[in-house]
Amino acid sequence: MPRRNCFVKISGDLFLRDDVHEWISELAKEYFMVVCIGGGTQINQAFMRAGLPVGVHGPLGRETATLEERQLARNILEQNQARFQDVLAEKGIPASVVIPELDVATVTCPVNGDQYTLTAYLGFDILYVATTKDRLAAKQEYFADYPKIKVRGFPP
Repeated sequence: MPRRNCFVKISGDLFLRDDVHEWISELAKEYFMVVCIGGGTQINQAFMRAGLPVGVHGPLGRETATLEERQLARNILEQNQARFQDVLAEKGIPASVVIPELDVATVTCPVNGDQYTLTAYLGFDILYVATTKDRLAAKQEYFADYPKIKVRGFPP
């Protein structure tokens, strides 16, 4: 029987934590892993440092007005991706790491991580959303209609 697959969306606020790494390591023993790394808090901070408006966050994610804003957001996500890939490699945890974006006919389309999780829903056996405890209830409500998605809250 082929190995089951698992999609995990991890908040950018959590991806450098040892308890999250241990949890991912345990999941990787049972599943082929794909991890989507977020970065909303880091993107907001980078926008503020650059003097850019934090902007509107609609149901599909952050709405950006300029190429500079889109590129800065993508740069933060790619930095998080590279850092997390390094952490996983150092710990010997097998997983592919992606960022929440789609390529539509060579046009890069950023996607909210929660929406990206829903996009992945039909292709995976189980999906997890790792978030902070203070966001747990809202995430559980958001994903309530999707039985394959489990929301895991981590303490601050």
